[in-house]
Amino acid sequence: MEKNYKYTSNHGYELEVTIGKFAEQANGECYIKNGETSLLVTAVASEKPREGIDFFPLICDFQEKLYAVGKIPGGFLKREGKASDEGTLISRQMDRPLRPLFPENYYNDVQVIATVFSMDEDHKPDCLSTIGASIALGISDIPFAGPVAAVSVGYVDGKLIVNPNEEERKNSKLDLTVAGTADAINMVEAGANELTEEEMLEAMLLAHEEIGQICKFTQSIIDEIGKEKNLVEVELTSELEEKIIEEYSDDIKSSIRTTDKMERGEAIFNIEEAAKEKYLEEYPESEDEIHRVIDNIMKKEVRRMISIDKIRPDGRDLKEIRPLSAEAGLIPRVHGSGLFKRGQTQVLSITTLGSPADVQIIDGLNREEIHKRYMHQYNFPPFSVGDVKPLRAPGRREIGHGHLAERALVPVLPEQSDFPYTIRVVSEVLSSNGSSSQASICGSTLSLMDAGVPIKKPVAGIAMGLIKEEESISILTDIQGLEDHLGDMDFKVAGTRDGITALQMDMKISGISREILEESLQNAKQARMQILDLIESTINSPREDISDYAPRLFTIDIDPEKVRDVIGSGGKTINKIIDETGVSIETEDDGHITVAANDGTSGKKAIEMIRAIVTDPKVGDIYTGKVTKIMNFGAFVEIAIGKEGLLHISQIDHARTDKVEDVLAVGDEVRVKITEIDRQGRINLSRKALLEKSEKEENKRDANHKKEAWPSDEDPRNK
Repeated sequence: MEKNYKYTSNHGYELEVTIGKFAEQANGECYIKNGETSLLVTAVASEKPREGIDFFPLICDFQEKLYAVGKIPGGFLKREGKASDEGTLISRQMDRPLRPLFPENYYNDVQVIATVFSMDEDHKPDCLSTIGASIALGISDIPFAGPVAAVSVGYVDGKLIVNPNEEERKNSKLDLTVAGTADAINMVEAGANELTEEEMLEAMLLAHEEIGQICKFTQSIIDEIGKEKNLVEVELTSELEEKIIEEYSDDIKSSIRTTDKMERGEAIFNIEEAAKEKYLEEYPESEDEIHRVIDNIMKKEVRRMISIDKIRPDGRDLKEIRPLSAEAGLIPRVHGSGLFKRGQTQVLSITTLGSPADVQIIDGLNREEIHKRYMHQYNFPPFSVGDVKPLRAPGRREIGHGHLAERALVPVLPEQSDFPYTIRVVSEVLSSNGSSSQASICGSTLSLMDAGVPIKKPVAGIAMGLIKEEESISILTDIQGLEDHLGDMDFKVAGTRDGITALQMDMKISGISREILEESLQNAKQARMQILDLIESTINSPREDISDYAPRLFTIDIDPEKVRDVIGSGGKTINKIIDETGVSIETEDDGHITVAANDGTSGKKAIEMIRAIVTDPKVGDIYTGKVTKIMNFGAFVEIAIGKEGLLHISQIDHARTDKVEDVLAVGDEVRVKITEIDRQGRINLSRKALLEKSEKEENKRDANHKKEAWPSDEDPRNK
């Protein structure tokens, strides 16, 4: 039976939810609308877990359909293919607040799919997909401790705006998405233009107020039509588990305190191998259980050490950062490079500068193509954690980390009018023991400055963690891999000395309070200042010039009506400039022209050629032209493409010139001055006006001046 529900918030945000209209064979579904943006969200679970699985296999997919915005996909196939980066990021954004709300020992496959049916620019589908997923899961028989909701917040003219429209988003200093339950926040994603910690906290709390109201609305739907939840069997302590705990707990606790990640891993591996050798004969096919039990012992001990003893596995204080190091300019030939190391996490970032033609064109759920002039890509090869794995295309994690670093650095990039280059930064993780995404931000700051990109300020990032055991709470600065794996929070904060530029938070528990958020932000700020000290001591400002191996860009703004003159019929004019100078030229309809050259001389020459084309010549202007034709009375000189003037034989030199060929030849470059432009627009030139003359030549020329004068009725251009 079809059911319809409606919600209107105090901020003017409206939701329409329809249950029972579509996808009747899914465990749970809803059709959800906001404005003219609508999605179908479905939730399906397998009947039972896959054999031998020891993790929760949740799959969240956001499906972009270009029919939703009235577009036909490009390419030969004319259908949607691999998910775009934007679609991948929304899929991750759905997954992150949902995952902590499933039972700990629930291993059934669960798939949530959000399909965009229609979209308008004022109502983005990202938060809507999370709300729809919560409703679909909530009314299904799948065990899920929701509801959960997501809200976006902007900051325009000093005012926080819940779920801003397109125009407000364009003018906003903040792009914040917050998700959580009615009681607590459990996911944050943000890009900002140097907001203070206090402003960011206020925005998150405003978002959570709205989340609470949406959760109240969705809970009413669940209470009315929700199915009874499937029971999850509680795993009891087995005989084997008791034996392993008794036999190996002390050895595991001792190994955990090993500072070096590889040594610690080897010690735990040896313990696990010893347990298998001892118990597999008595308990065949129990390898997975042995691994799980040892992992659980590790988790409990690490959490106990940190929460009770206030001791971290590597012996650091809770607020202490691991040893830091930084280098810039260490890779030859690349346009910029930066190496940043924090503990055993090491990231090398490489900057490449390109012309405006190198921008990334994104054809997604937008009315128009989006052009990205800054691209940040993150790679996590298997050797960085000592693994052997086949190399694959970037996964969701790599795309997500690259996007976070990109958001962190975009606010400090120069304006395109000041620095017209397309910029690509690739962060290669060479070694990882936690917080590699934040290390990539630090390495990229070094790399951009080394490349001569005039960034406004350096940016640094730090990852905060949390261990919460009953009433004991420990907030950790600069979490390493073990603390991330076994902890309750991964809270990444990036920014300058003046404010936050990017933020991301994920929780493994249901959520955290205002007090924890506030303390985490303040501790992150202190750590950020320490890292910025190191970056600025390594390279305190961008290089004064870009690399010799980077292209040289020159720009000129002309009358838009004259762009066609620069291009010429069939591209004849622009191709002539390219052939003569070896540059590449990009024109825009607004009259902005960019010239990319391998050296400054050719670039400047191309700009001068363009300027000559679009500038109306006037008497007194000086040009370096090329002789195109020689006649017995003078030479024709091209002063700009499509513009010629006549250099009469009497204007070649102060001394008498008997034959033009004695001084000039076709193809010669000659410096000339415009002496006359007649009523018909014909240009007369003089070379001698730019030459110094002796007193003897002056007297001789005066005597012969009348004789050599050129009557206007003899001008060959009259014929």
